[in-house]
Amino acid sequence: MSEKRPKSKYKIDRRLGCNLWGRPKSPYNVRQSAPGMHGARRAKPTDYGIQLFAKQKLKGYYGNIGEKKFRRYYLEAVRLRGDTGQNLVGLLERRLDAVIYRAKFVPTVFSARQFVSHGHIFVNGKKVTIPSYQVKEGDVIEVKESSRQMPLYLQAVESQEREVPEYVDVDGKGKATFLRIPKLEDIPYAAQMEPHLVVEYYSR
Repeated sequence: MSEKRPKSKYKIDRRLGCNLWGRPKSPYNVRQSAPGMHGARRAKPTDYGIQLFAKQKLKGYYGNIGEKKFRRYYLEAVRLRGDTGQNLVGLLERRLDAVIYRAKFVPTVFSARQFVSHGHIFVNGKKVTIPSYQVKEGDVIEVKESSRQMPLYLQAVESQEREVPEYVDVDGKGKATFLRIPKLEDIPYAAQMEPHLVVEYYSR
């Protein structure tokens, strides 16, 4: 299975001016300017600009989630008890595509979305094809047996590029358990995420 729009993640890196996923091949590692003519940027961004940038980073990280959907995550985070910023990243980390990315079943968040929608993933024994499906604590996520021979899966499992975080337990045989909803400090973001600024952006 080839990854759709393979360069899209790199465009996001350059546009946002950071190596969003910490990948060695990111063009940001060699060219730290924005795309376009001279990569010009405003010297002193406004408060609004800083908040917008924080939102774009968080949206981009999870595969460039659409604005309508992302705003729904924010509204749900407001509705839940506790810190809205923490709730927001918790909801994003509960996405099925995010969980299989964390479990190292796929190399990127973009391939995670495809992997789920193409029917390669089971949750608690049932096939789930919705990348945004909200995983619950204790859910068992499994790669379909026949899909465990796919180069995409084998490449991801063998990669030393990143570690599996503590809130996901992987058995090494294509099965993972989502142990708990993580806090911001538990999530292995390669770039600094500031969900409190995203909350400020939407509550303006």
